[in-house]
Amino acid sequence: MKQIIKKMILAAAAVSAAAALCSGCGGAGAQKTLNVFNWGEYIDESILADFTKETGIKINYTTFASNEDLYAKIKNGGVSYDVIVPSDYMLQRMIEENLLDKIDFNNVPNFSYIFDRFKNTSYDPTGEYSVPYMWGTLGILYNKKMTDGPVDSWSVLWDSKYAGSIFMYDSVKDAIAIAMFKLGLPVNSTDPADLAAAKNELIKQKPLVLAYVTDTVRDSMIGNEAALAVVYSGDAIYCMDNNPDLAYAVPKEGSNVWSDTLAIPKSCKNKAGAEAFINYLCKPEVALKNSEYIGYSTVNSAAFDMMDDSVKTDPAYWPTDDVFSRCVYYRYLGDFEKNYAEAWTEIFAAN
Repeated sequence: MKQIIKKMILAAAAVSAAAALCSGCGGAGAQKTLNVFNWGEYIDESILADFTKETGIKINYTTFASNEDLYAKIKNGGVSYDVIVPSDYMLQRMIEENLLDKIDFNNVPNFSYIFDRFKNTSYDPTGEYSVPYMWGTLGILYNKKMTDGPVDSWSVLWDSKYAGSIFMYDSVKDAIAIAMFKLGLPVNSTDPADLAAAKNELIKQKPLVLAYVTDTVRDSMIGNEAALAVVYSGDAIYCMDNNPDLAYAVPKEGSNVWSDTLAIPKSCKNKAGAEAFINYLCKPEVALKNSEYIGYSTVNSAAFDMMDDSVKTDPAYWPTDDVFSRCVYYRYLGDFEKNYAEAWTEIFAAN
């Protein structure tokens, strides 16, 4: 009889736990599924299977190529996602446009492992809408055998001796920010004069540029196709692991520090499941596994503590406080974003 009663109690507890996990789900089938929308190649997919095994929630996992693609999907509706991974400035825009739901942090206790420096940031000042996922810097990847002298300033990308051996990142925000850093102008400026100065600087640089690239830069730099390239720190680490002649620097004028975040759209059908998944990603052992797989820097203090000292002291993976202090997050600039897009078009149209 005691065994029967014990089984009944355990069964009731399991039903109660399942109900708690699926509170707020939209429809009978929704509580067993979770729609996750992430960047390509930006998670160790074994983590998805482990989460399903632990919770019984199946993950429908799809990917996007840019923040703008993500924004269009969420803004236009038609497809419902439960967890999305916008970058800092796009998260800010989504908050301002009321596209995101607040996270109930009572359901995300592992948030306590997140480094304080990534909480209550400029893109989510109240800290109610996001949980940091990965972070890094923007800098210069360079081939030590193909460069002469220090690579510690953005101005090296304007040095004529590297003509035809420079890869610029094909991104309006990154390119214009680099020019503004070089000129000593405030990044995220909405002053038309600052934007015009940055545009003209990039037009002057254009004849020196081998190509404007994105992900293909990794194989190109590993293959010694250019001396210099603008890259994100995680890509730099991957390249350096595959070519010992490569090194990475965050220029002395300052740079971008970025953070990709976990957020929940208003259109979410399974908020409890979404919060459970976000909490799962914040488990130290899961965060460690994920960071090691992706190659980008963890935001999780406990995961960081478990890493090898060689990783923790790698300035590409974990820049010094001095470097971090010189870096800024990009901001969403509202209607002035159109001015940036127009400047980018003019740069490409210039001879």
